Amino acid sequence: MSITVNNITKSFGKQKALDDISFSIEKGEIVGFLGPNGAGKSTLMRILTTYYKSDSGEASVNGFSVDKEQKKVQESIGYLPEHNPLYLEMYVKEYLGFNASVHKIPKSRIEEVVKQTGLEPEMHKKIGQLSKGYRQRVGLAAALLHNPEVLILDEPTTGLDPNQLIEIRKLIREIGKEKTILLSTHIMKEVEAVCDRVVIINKGQLVADKKMQELREAEEQIIEVEFDYRVEEVLLNQLPNASKVNNVSGFVYEITFNTQKDMRPAVFDFAHDNQLKTLQLSRKNKNLESLFTELTS
Repeated sequence: MSITVNNITKSFGKQKALDDISFSIEKGEIVGFLGPNGAGKSTLMRILTTYYKSDSGEASVNGFSVDKEQKKVQESIGYLPEHNPLYLEMYVKEYLGFNASVHKIPKSRIEEVVKQTGLEPEMHKKIGQLSKGYRQRVGLAAALLHNPEVLILDEPTTGLDPNQLIEIRKLIREIGKEKTILLSTHIMKEVEAVCDRVVIINKGQLVADKKMQELREAEEQIIEVEFDYRVEEVLLNQLPNASKVNNVSGFVYEITFNTQKDMRPAVFDFAHDNQLKTLQLSRKNKNLESLFTELTS
């Protein structure tokens, strides 16, 4: 395993940031790490990168304990924190050279990561002159310099425009062909486009760990319907394959069905048989966003 987290707990005073969290990530996986603000994502990332120590439990990166083998863990990880710490007055080449000297790696490695991250056009500019997208590329280049096996990226696409977002997304996918990546983000489409798997935490607890393929193939759909009159939810629950009914507001209902078959005709027939008018009727597959909302709201 590239990353193993076993029963990690961490508190700050009386506030429990992480509560008995456990999961593992295999080599070569790109895993989306999701949760609302304050869920504990950054805390766990800082434990994995040896910035914080857990109160209890164990974690390892590439087989090295984050508590007992910190130097080995740091050598194994490339870390891009949420607030990318860059020296804005330094030139790109100068900044990467400084990082190379810290890691005691040959300067020839700089050319490799510059090419890999598409920084060639900006090499001779000061970092302060770069767009947000290119600054993120500089942060990624610095994280890749020592050729780590694991990348931990905390909100790497925050504040990027749509074009920059597509470019960084493509870059992460390319890097993920060779490395294990743990990616924290609030952008659901980001996870759906880039990740193999998603881990969701809420209030410091693990609430979901699913392969993206499982979500895509899930035989589940949600029908949103608005009638002209209130309906008893128990009647809607009697529809074939209905698993859950939610009265969203007024006469609007969300009905979850455990089938891939389009259930809109069945809902329409129900309305007809009960002398109801359907004012709106729409179908949506249960995607990552609806799963996230269900688990964290």
